[in-house]
Amino acid sequence: MSKATVGLLGLGSRSTLYYIKELNRLYNQKKGGYSTFPFVMLNADFDTINPLLPNTSEALDTVVQTYIDELEKLAITTILIPNITLHETIDRIVIQKKILHPLTLAVEKIIEQEWSTIVLFGSLHSMESNYIRTHFNAKGIEVRLPSQEDRLFIDEFRNQTYAETETPDLIASYHSILNKYSESLPVVLACTELSILKPTGNNRIIDMAQLQIEQAISQTE
Repeated sequence: MSKATVGLLGLGSRSTLYYIKELNRLYNQKKGGYSTFPFVMLNADFDTINPLLPNTSEALDTVVQTYIDELEKLAITTILIPNITLHETIDRIVIQKKILHPLTLAVEKIIEQEWSTIVLFGSLHSMESNYIRTHFNAKGIEVRLPSQEDRLFIDEFRNQTYAETETPDLIASYHSILNKYSESLPVVLACTELSILKPTGNNRIIDMAQLQIEQAISQTE
């Protein structure tokens, strides 16, 4: 039995499936056999949420609050949201259960590694807005951004990953940019689409989605 039951809010198809796959993979590594990660899921109609992103609004608050209220009626102790950008709205609404918050987990990881400066990769909105930067700065962490050209590429890569239209050449270019920036500073990935196709074996990449997933796994016996 698990110590805590995780409630997953189902959102965009590819990102949600990525979380489920990784939860099952890591849980199976931990437990062995044919074990799969125990969780419950409320599948939202993402078409009611995505058109309102990335900016916060009362309309988005209302939609997300409705889904969270329904999720909290289930037998859960912890909530996992497979969308990094949506956490700015999560911070604005009333939630009774524990949230596996990617920003909190990323700050803990950065401090644990004794890093004081990071490069942020995310959607164009996430990179250029104040939400993540302000949160990190409050903890003494300096946030740097890729060049304007690279920010535009990263956002285009994110869009193509969401649409499942990425090509091997596009993935190779994404890996090249990640490796370039991580040579001098750790890179924080703040977008699930950037997590899905990230390179493996680079310990200077902090993946917010992976931190959420690992924290969910750590709550099980």
